[in-house]
Amino acid sequence: MAQYSAVLDGVFVALADPTRRAVLRRLGRGPASVGDLAGEAPMTLPSFMKHVRVLESNGLIRTAKSGRVRTCELNRERFALVEDWLAEQRSIWTDRTDRLERFVTTPEEKQ
Repeated sequence: MAQYSAVLDGVFVALADPTRRAVLRRLGRGPASVGDLAGEAPMTLPSFMKHVRVLESNGLIRTAKSGRVRTCELNRERFALVEDWLAEQRSIWTDRTDRLERFVTTPEEKQ
């Protein structure tokens, strides 16, 4: 469980930054070169590359180099990790709110 938690923590750290979320949103439309992605960000290329490395090291994107061009693509499978965690949280909170609703709406003599 600790290893799962560390991986999930890394994914959430990567998702916490608006620049990285913008990159993911753009890659949702299809692969793009680092140059194209960096052109949309208000920073230098070396600074932008740090964001690319964070996304890649946490498995949210894959990169491939062909000649001088590095292309990025979304790793959609990694998002299943977040989706599973959110589903688990949704289930927990649904159960809790259902119990609270029953407690509040059940007459006192039935409790």
